[in-house]
Amino acid sequence: MPENGEEPVTALSLTSTTTDDITVVRVDGVLDATTRAQFADYLAMAGSDLILDLAGVTFMDSRALGLIVHHWQTSLAAGAKFALIGVEYSKSKVMWITGLAQRLPLYDTLDEALAAIS
Repeated sequence: MPENGEEPVTALSLTSTTTDDITVVRVDGVLDATTRAQFADYLAMAGSDLILDLAGVTFMDSRALGLIVHHWQTSLAAGAKFALIGVEYSKSKVMWITGLAQRLPLYDTLDEALAAIS
């Protein structure tokens, strides 16, 4: 419960659906050290074919990006499908600072990602 007029801390919300046999995980909130374990556990249960919808991310740190990169590399090694959608520079600058935005499979929409990886 927030005190002294402070804004409540945004909890990480992770939800998933399946489209064309690919798990689509919607991420809402902060991806940082405080939510790393929750995010890692959810990714571990998501399966190998995965699209991460990051449109609802309000901030991402390098640890969260490391988890995403690890899952991407694991997917590539297994011949699985992987994509990121809805990534916004202002909320995930770490992707651009590290140069990974040019390497990761980024798409604006779910339809674009599905067309590219299916």
